[in-house]
Amino acid sequence: MLHSIFLAITLITCSLFAEGESPMQKTILITGSTDGIGLEAAKMLVSKGHHVLLHGRNPSKLEKTKRTLSAIPGRGKIETYVADLSKRADIEALAESVKVNHEKLDVLINNAGVLDSPDPTTPDGLDMRFAVNTVAPYLLTKRLLPLFGPSGRIINVSSASQASVQLEALAGKKKLSRNTAYGESKLALIMWSNHLAHSLKESGPVVISVNPGSLLGTKMVKEGFGIQGKDIRIGGTILTRLALEEEFVEATGMYYDNDKRRIGSPHPDALDAEKCKELTNTLDHLVS
Repeated sequence: MLHSIFLAITLITCSLFAEGESPMQKTILITGSTDGIGLEAAKMLVSKGHHVLLHGRNPSKLEKTKRTLSAIPGRGKIETYVADLSKRADIEALAESVKVNHEKLDVLINNAGVLDSPDPTTPDGLDMRFAVNTVAPYLLTKRLLPLFGPSGRIINVSSASQASVQLEALAGKKKLSRNTAYGESKLALIMWSNHLAHSLKESGPVVISVNPGSLLGTKMVKEGFGIQGKDIRIGGTILTRLALEEEFVEATGMYYDNDKRRIGSPHPDALDAEKCKELTNTLDHLVS
């Protein structure tokens, strides 16, 4: 009798593995995953057998990325989602599509970001840096939060470039230079990450912000600063670690500085609970 039960369990398990449904497999959405560190992380996670949801703005580039990743031996499942994260309607549609296709998400990596843009102002009147780097990941996270359990992870890709946030600039009421807007948008990302982590505590997913490494060889760095940059696999590796490794299971509300290879301290404003709350309230007003 016991032998029969064991045989039945073995057959079921083998069947699940044959269909690519390993019980350890995670479902992971990565925004901005058609190039740069998002693509590197996608390659690493797919190669480990995880179910990766790719996101990009350009449909043909997204399809090309899917074909490239599909050639990886032993890969996990791959899905694609098209959305322009500077447009609220696209963000809402992206979130809805993911919710239609999935009852659960294990990891969200808010990786998409922008430094330069032909038009620095969105149709909603926001600075493009704030719109894509701060508002879009906030809204997407807010919409997808019901799909996460306590063991889930939300990883927000920030930068070593951080500057005190002017709320009027965040709301589109003040113009800033390119680099200032970028630095403020990346600190704003850390600030709402910290507020969300504090609000959720043990009931929600781990929320981590990260500087993936300064001046990595991404398209943004090459075009924005005219240099080749460092190996982008540095960034892909830390995103993969943050998504999977047990050492980060209790790292909610923390900031990982990959330049120093450890949990670090972000700009002091990100450690001020009242400032983080005020900024999050501003974001809530923008997306309401």
